[in-house]
Amino acid sequence: MVDISQIQEHAEVIGADGVHVGTVDHVQGDRIKLTKKDSGEGSHEGHHHFISVGLVATVEDGVVRLSATAANAVTFEEEETGS
Repeated sequence: MVDISQIQEHAEVIGADGVHVGTVDHVQGDRIKLTKKDSGEGSHEGHHHFISVGLVATVEDGVVRLSATAANAVTFEEEETGS
């Protein structure tokens, strides 16, 4: 189990394949809220997205590495509604 207190604001989130997924805005409960700048395109643009801390494999040197590849991790993302 990963110590989520090690996850810092502005840490890079990368998939198991080393591909950039996003940047940590902050941890909110059992989810990592990503910054809006990594929100995607089209209808996803300008919204915060969340990734479950259950996908976190390690936190090292200010980098959050997921157990899923970047392509798979984004399929698990949740979009914030109402903001």
